[in-house]
Amino acid sequence: MRRRSLLIAVPAGLVTLAACGDEDSGSSSAGDSATPEASATSAAPSPKIVDGPLPAITAGTKFDEKPTVAKGSGEPSKDLAVKTVIAGSGRTVAENDFVSANYLGQVWASAKVFDNSYDRGTPLVIQLAQGSIIDGWRYALAGKKTGSRVQFSVPPTWGYGEQGNEQAGIKGDDTLVFVVDVRDTFNAKSSAQGKKVPQDDAALPKVGTGTDGKAPSIEVPKADAPKKLVAEYVLEGDGAEVGAEDSVLVQYKGVTWDGGKEFDSTYDRKQLTSFSLQQVVKGWAQGLTGKKVGSRVLIVIPPDLGYGDNPPQGSGIEKDSTLVFSVDILAKM
Repeated sequence: MRRRSLLIAVPAGLVTLAACGDEDSGSSSAGDSATPEASATSAAPSPKIVDGPLPAITAGTKFDEKPTVAKGSGEPSKDLAVKTVIAGSGRTVAENDFVSANYLGQVWASAKVFDNSYDRGTPLVIQLAQGSIIDGWRYALAGKKTGSRVQFSVPPTWGYGEQGNEQAGIKGDDTLVFVVDVRDTFNAKSSAQGKKVPQDDAALPKVGTGTDGKAPSIEVPKADAPKKLVAEYVLEGDGAEVGAEDSVLVQYKGVTWDGGKEFDSTYDRKQLTSFSLQQVVKGWAQGLTGKKVGSRVLIVIPPDLGYGDNPPQGSGIEKDSTLVFSVDILAKM
């Protein structure tokens, strides 16, 4: 199982698409890493942001290279010290965005590295939202541009608090130092940006190809629904392939084959969704496995791979419905 970041509070989940009949399918195992939740106490006040002090980056100085960071010298700031080491020119990160970033974290006083994504070979994708990640990240990265390397020190107030993180070796009075390479940012207006793929099969639904962040159209033909799963590119991205045990960040819209009635949409909620392919109905899991990040995918799910005769209460989905989805795979988590 992929080691989860120490920074994550709780993974985002799906309600409508959750697999039925498995009470454990929506929970995440923390057996191979620490996954502390955000503090249950009242939120800390907004920090004062200062320029330093910050320890030197002595090696790995290029963007997306694993850095080596010196031990902190003297007393760290009681405020949030933030420095843009490399200024990017991409999109601006805003609070509540999902960011894709590589990072290294260490303790100020000892230079002990307690977590880094470079060795895992997979960037962290996480929402900069209260309760999802330690507050120091939220405040340090908001307003930065993609392509930037940001270094910052986080006092306990905006880190793990007085309780620290025993599993990571972080004490309650430790100030933490992070180097973060901001690779990408996603929000409710994000779309897949892949190349258009011809939709030539008249027996299948046609999905809109707009990339302006608006919900794509789904035109269901007046024909019998397919009996087997359909998973076809509408826009083909050039990112990594999604594995059967991966988690993904998506935009999606779902309609029923009969009548084309919309029953669920991240576009309407104005909120992206992330989930593990092990948490959703079989049609989603099978349909997205092997597809590339950056793609829009048409998925047609027959009842036996969807909800069958047990659709979610209040979903508007009738028993034994064939479901049609447009799914934008924004990132692999």
